[in-house]
Amino acid sequence: MVYIRKNQKNLTKAEKQAFVNAVLELKRRGKYDRFVRTHIEYFVGDGDQGLRVAHMAPSFLPWHRRFLLDFERELRAVNPRVTVPYWDWTRDTSPSSSLWAEDFMGGSGRSEDLQVMTGPFAYRHGHWKIETSVTEDPFLTRDLGNALGNALGRGNHLDLPPRDDLDRALADSVYDVVPWNSLSPTGFRNKMEGWTDGAGTDKLRTHNRVHRWIGGTMIGGGAVNDPVFWLHHAFVDLIWSRWQTRHPKSGYRPDRPPGSDDPQHGRVAALKERMPPWNTTPAELLDHRKIYKYAD
Repeated sequence: MVYIRKNQKNLTKAEKQAFVNAVLELKRRGKYDRFVRTHIEYFVGDGDQGLRVAHMAPSFLPWHRRFLLDFERELRAVNPRVTVPYWDWTRDTSPSSSLWAEDFMGGSGRSEDLQVMTGPFAYRHGHWKIETSVTEDPFLTRDLGNALGNALGRGNHLDLPPRDDLDRALADSVYDVVPWNSLSPTGFRNKMEGWTDGAGTDKLRTHNRVHRWIGGTMIGGGAVNDPVFWLHHAFVDLIWSRWQTRHPKSGYRPDRPPGSDDPQHGRVAALKERMPPWNTTPAELLDHRKIYKYAD
């Protein structure tokens, strides 16, 4: 049975509550933190040695598609009516959006330490303690709209990605290009992931810009500790799906592993190479339509 992922703004109160309850239940069972640990382990950058699959690599999109599917299966084991909603950050651009309401994700953090004090994932409610992270904070932090905000001072104001950024990514008919990392000058994958050669806030685009706009916990490998991570990546996955529909003859690249004389040899997953921690290949994640679809 194909299920539907909805825009978060169209969820009923009951659907929001069901999603929140399922997430909290995974946290209570200790299953949620397994996803956090996995993302931290595979948050590997260009400068690191070895295989990159989750970020700064062609498999950014299929790796996160599989990651989302695993999480969604766990949610649906708790409540089979729950799916991961998506957040269209080109339209719901305000910190006062219903996304950040008390009954759903909660809002921004307080000024002194960025601790989120509202919503079901606020530490003070006793149900959301951060156990696995790259910082020592046991509480969820956010700094909505402040590009470099931290506990020592607020940063520059930052807007969410404009629709133009998304349109430029969707218009690129090539999936990815050499050198298959954050320096790839063109290609849908890197335009969608958001690495650029700009400076300051201009360097932040699309996916990356959203993480920075939220700030706090959402910056870095421990981003999964903020449940809005899933809504953000569901939208990234939706955009990839739209790109696939727009460019049906443009497949995943590289289709073959880089040669032994290539600096990216053994560092990126080609079309039919496995993406740890699974035995799944990008080729197996190209079509989701028999599992789930997106509602406008």
